[in-house]
Amino acid sequence: MENRNTNMIDSNFYSTANEGSWFARIDGFDENQLRWHQSVEAIDIRKLKRAEGQNNIAILGFASDEGVQRNKGRVGAAKAPERIRRLCSSLPMIEGVKIYDAGDVSCYEEQLEKAQQQLAVAVGKLLSHGYTPLLLGGGHEIVYGHYKGVKQSFSSEKVGIISFDAHFDLRKPDSKGVNSGTGFWQIAEASNHAPLDYLAIGIQKASNTRELFEEADKLQASYIFDSEFNPTQIDYLRKKIASFCDKVDKVYLTIDMDAFSSAYAPGVSASNPKGLTPDFVFDDCLRGIFSTGKVVSIDVAEVNPNFDLDNRTSKLAARLISDMLNLLSG
Repeated sequence: MENRNTNMIDSNFYSTANEGSWFARIDGFDENQLRWHQSVEAIDIRKLKRAEGQNNIAILGFASDEGVQRNKGRVGAAKAPERIRRLCSSLPMIEGVKIYDAGDVSCYEEQLEKAQQQLAVAVGKLLSHGYTPLLLGGGHEIVYGHYKGVKQSFSSEKVGIISFDAHFDLRKPDSKGVNSGTGFWQIAEASNHAPLDYLAIGIQKASNTRELFEEADKLQASYIFDSEFNPTQIDYLRKKIASFCDKVDKVYLTIDMDAFSSAYAPGVSASNPKGLTPDFVFDDCLRGIFSTGKVVSIDVAEVNPNFDLDNRTSKLAARLISDMLNLLSG
């Protein structure tokens, strides 16, 4: 018999929403004047009720940078869910979208593997109750738990992962265990390294060893180099994304903020001097992904408030979230 605790939320790892995170200016109280902080509703994953209607977005923080620390990166990403909420507070409400705050999963006493399992349970519960999870990281160790929750919810369907990232995150765990660079290796390991439905966008040759490229090829992963991410290649990008989405039933989308140049995203765990630009090419890629109607779960990861400048990275994350929810609402 399955251990019942594997399907339960452990209060050591989970905390409900902090209403103090949501504050900003008030323009009025008519429906067309509302901002997020006036409309977000707190929910407790341990006491979920079925969501009514469509486009119910559940924000869930993953307040962890244990994986970053194990990976010898710059710690501080555990503070990101709180900071991103504050930057989203002033966003105007999106017609036809209801936003909930489901609180945070944290890494209790450096137990990252258990935190990933708790994240999977939380994501699964949100999906099973009719919510679209929007996760705020935290380190990119968010990937394994997030994907596991999505996959368990759509076990009979082919779930594809699209990741905007400079890195493959296919490294094997070391003596300290899994970390922020092992997420896709963990996913592959769980399926006995069968071909992986994984599209990585923004991959840099300067950020990945030959071994990682060989591992990606063994897994039949698809990838787009950062150098291909430009206006002259827009037709190629559209076809590559469409081809990937055509072969899967559902899409889990993850955006690692270190995919972007440090000119736009300085506050990350591993800064990137020559990353992507959040311009119309990036916007076109997002539109192509969401136009498929297959996106079921989203995360934004690796925001590190300790190294941000004027909240530049958090503001970009908030803008991307707003753009994605507008696309999701159709």
